[in-house]
Amino acid sequence: MKRVKVGLVGCGNISGIYLTNLTNMFKDTVELVAVCDIIKERADQAKEEYGIPKAYYTDADIMADDEIELIVNITPPAEHKTVNMLAMQAGKHAYCEKPLAINRADGEEQIAYARAHNLLLGGAPDTFLGGGLQTCRKLIDEGWIGDLVLVTATMLGHGPESWHPDPEFFYKKGAGPMFDMGPYYLTALTNLMGSVDSVMGSAVISFPERRITSEKHYGEIIEVEVPTRIVGTLNFKSGATGVLITSFDIWSDYSQTPITIYGSKGSLRVPDPNCFGGPIQLLRAGSQEWENVPVVYDYQDNSRGLGVSDLCVALREGRKPRGNCDQTFHVLDLMCAFHEASDQGKQVKLNSGFDRQPLRAL
Repeated sequence: MKRVKVGLVGCGNISGIYLTNLTNMFKDTVELVAVCDIIKERADQAKEEYGIPKAYYTDADIMADDEIELIVNITPPAEHKTVNMLAMQAGKHAYCEKPLAINRADGEEQIAYARAHNLLLGGAPDTFLGGGLQTCRKLIDEGWIGDLVLVTATMLGHGPESWHPDPEFFYKKGAGPMFDMGPYYLTALTNLMGSVDSVMGSAVISFPERRITSEKHYGEIIEVEVPTRIVGTLNFKSGATGVLITSFDIWSDYSQTPITIYGSKGSLRVPDPNCFGGPIQLLRAGSQEWENVPVVYDYQDNSRGLGVSDLCVALREGRKPRGNCDQTFHVLDLMCAFHEASDQGKQVKLNSGFDRQPLRAL
């Protein structure tokens, strides 16, 4: 296929893996022609290190580049809507890091614009396209664990202030454990089990202040603005039930399986949805032994950018991307609903949903 010419906006902490993979692993589908960052040194360094033809230092300049067909937006969450809209208003398709936006209205505005102007709008996370979760989807779709009954999912840690160079934004609006890590779990769950009908939730700020112990800002205090412990129950449209816990408050030993799905004929231990590979384990009805299941799909190592590549192929093939905006909006809707359910003390019904796209080819 003819490669899609891509511009990347945001050369911060996560950009390295995108730049590496888009210029190597996915070079047959992606032609990265420009990078942009408001910090000139970051953009220049990316241009030099990855052999990218052009560097820009303002959103306006990269959007004015008529060569670019698709903008990859890996700016901070609060900027996602703005950059996506600038891209689409310039006639370009957009692929966004998670989440799609930090509130429903901003997500709905983007989707309406994309549809009105026949543009593709997709987004992260793309780990659900990795070998591990694609294999799990195949097992479920083929009936290995029967009808889905229950799922438990946990993301337990003690926050990023001990290792991230700039951790403050994790505790501001648009972040927290749900908006930061929730998209990985919710994207995996809904791709494996389908859309969600309603939720309940409990959301709490456990510690109003956080002390940074990573080197760059060592000793600085963060004022926490968002809940850091969220427990949500999910009522799937299929009739299955789920429990999702995300927390920055827990001294976890990481011994718990991130996701376990229970069915009428067995149970499935699903790999960490922040990753692309295994392991996968299956427990058959009547057995006491978990069996290791081989991962049968490719992209098992860190393949961030896989969703960008899939959108590029979808653009050339005239199909819907697997990581499309209906999916990313349903995840955004879920995260907002957990917080609302906690605030209101009642069940919240969702108005969104999406059609799961086909598995990748083996």
